[in-house]
Amino acid sequence: MSQWKVAVITGTNSNLGLNIAYRLIEREDPKNRLTIVVTSRTLPRVREVISLIKSHIKKIDRPGVIDFDYLLVDFTNMVSVLNAYYDLKNTYSAIHYFFVNAAQGVYDGIDWVGATKEVLNSPLAAVTYPEYKIQRVGVTSKDGMGLVFQANVFGPYYLLQKILPLLMEGKATIVWVSSLMSAPKYLSLQDIELLKTNASYEGSKRLVDLLHMATFKEMNSKGVRQYVVQPGIFLSHSFYKYLNFFTFYGMLFLFYLARLLGSQWHNIDGYKAANAPVYVATLANPQFEHQNSKYGSAVSFDGIEYIERTDIDPTGCNDVLSYIKSKEKEWDEKLKDQIKRTRIPI
Repeated sequence: MSQWKVAVITGTNSNLGLNIAYRLIEREDPKNRLTIVVTSRTLPRVREVISLIKSHIKKIDRPGVIDFDYLLVDFTNMVSVLNAYYDLKNTYSAIHYFFVNAAQGVYDGIDWVGATKEVLNSPLAAVTYPEYKIQRVGVTSKDGMGLVFQANVFGPYYLLQKILPLLMEGKATIVWVSSLMSAPKYLSLQDIELLKTNASYEGSKRLVDLLHMATFKEMNSKGVRQYVVQPGIFLSHSFYKYLNFFTFYGMLFLFYLARLLGSQWHNIDGYKAANAPVYVATLANPQFEHQNSKYGSAVSFDGIEYIERTDIDPTGCNDVLSYIKSKEKEWDEKLKDQIKRTRIPI
């Protein structure tokens, strides 16, 4: 019996988000009608992404009905997040997949001296756990929150809480995209909004890990599965502007070298990076898969992909959840008189 499945993919306009869409289309039963809800901040980018996905569908010659919708949302703007909730609520009776692929950073370049030292000292570590990316400190959103905290953690969490009835109706799977760079050292519980750190991106991904650990059991009790994944290391368009022809291909060479030296995390290709997010959404069995672990997109030295599971240190997860729930109540009050907007046809 065929079904209608709805998949919301945040950050669809990124390399990873686009490849999550590709792989989900390939994995979903072709008997089912699948609606991909593309998210972006602008309509032109929505149209571009939908065009790319349609081209991919033609290449793989997939049968079955695939259609598209869009969601204009800026997670650094809580009014925009609320409008996204209204749009989904008024359009769908159920949502089956929700991929939280938020990857906002406040990068300000590369410390080339530091990068050179790291590469010379340990090429593998330099392209696996780099410390030379410069991030601005204390950047806030127009809503007065830490911008990276709001974009990567609180904004998506708030939307998920708002659409929880739709997720419950669809017996949905939520997939939070974390990172290799989410070690406990990047987060202070005295700086949950990441305003004092020079590693706000990494801190936000540690928050994702802890928020997942604090909430997945409650989600299970509501019939919603939740997983956290990391895509390994791959080519991301967001950092291209800091590279020239020589540094880009130098980085690419080091990525392949790292893989040959034994790194399982250098997927390089965005399609391989999307393996873990789509795996947990479509193949993971809730009866035996471990939700208290992180699922990673991994490859062998010759590029054969597989899934690698790693443990998550849960220290501080209750503190993080308590803080975020207090922010949720605060913004419920602030947004209670907001009026929904009208959608624009694509």
